[in-house]
Amino acid sequence: MYEPMSLDQQTELSPDEVHAVLTRHETGVLSLAKADEPYAIPISYGYNPETDCFYLRLVSTPESEKRQFLTSSPSARLVVHEADGDSYRSIIADGTLERVSPDDLTVERIVQYGDAKRPLFEIWGETKRNLDIQLFELTPDTLSGREVELDPETHDT
Repeated sequence: MYEPMSLDQQTELSPDEVHAVLTRHETGVLSLAKADEPYAIPISYGYNPETDCFYLRLVSTPESEKRQFLTSSPSARLVVHEADGDSYRSIIADGTLERVSPDDLTVERIVQYGDAKRPLFEIWGETKRNLDIQLFELTPDTLSGREVELDPETHDT
């Protein structure tokens, strides 16, 4: 039987705890908004805890829905989560997704993109020459995390 979690079981994560979760993982869900239309995709990312910046390599085709959302600097939300035994943690980063021009790449920036593995979730029916790889950065306006402790007596594992 499912019982809702009480609010007192939720706690805010400290900045150090948020950084720890983000550096332990390399995947999340990126949500973009254009007018009243949402778009969400699983992505891999690189993360710099010193600057709170996320580094993304996004692949699309010229006629893809993703490309339509990436044509401007869209509002973005990145969600990363993990479950560990009797606790669940989620991190939410909100901000503007900014495209990085190849002309603006420095050695330091290139190193950050090394942590953003090639897209792990996308399988393409197109040939590689029709794919466009673009680099993006997300420096969040807000970055927060919370942890929910699950009651082992009411939580089915």
